[in-house]
Amino acid sequence: MESNTVNFAHAARTLAHEARVRGLLVPGFRCPPRILGVDRSLRRWDGGATVAVRVKGRPWVAVVADMIEGMVVANQLVPPVADRLRAEMWVALGFVAQDSDSGRSKVA
Repeated sequence: MESNTVNFAHAARTLAHEARVRGLLVPGFRCPPRILGVDRSLRRWDGGATVAVRVKGRPWVAVVADMIEGMVVANQLVPPVADRLRAEMWVALGFVAQDSDSGRSKVA
């Protein structure tokens, strides 16, 4: 699935909501990064951070992965909290896969 700015805006709102619910720093999301040639950048400022992600010409899952990772980095999370947050954000954005052995859903 090719990414687009409408999907980006929806994902940004969802991730912001999920960050607020968890009491985390809610980074701003923008596209594209100001630095040429990068897919993702992070800019910190007093009291916040902005995650910039290149959307154009990239698979949607790559864009989402960069948005989620930007949120983890902005909050300076480390495992196991970072790993748990990543999994929860994938689910919040609707990415689940069926476990072929048990039929149960799991994070993609």
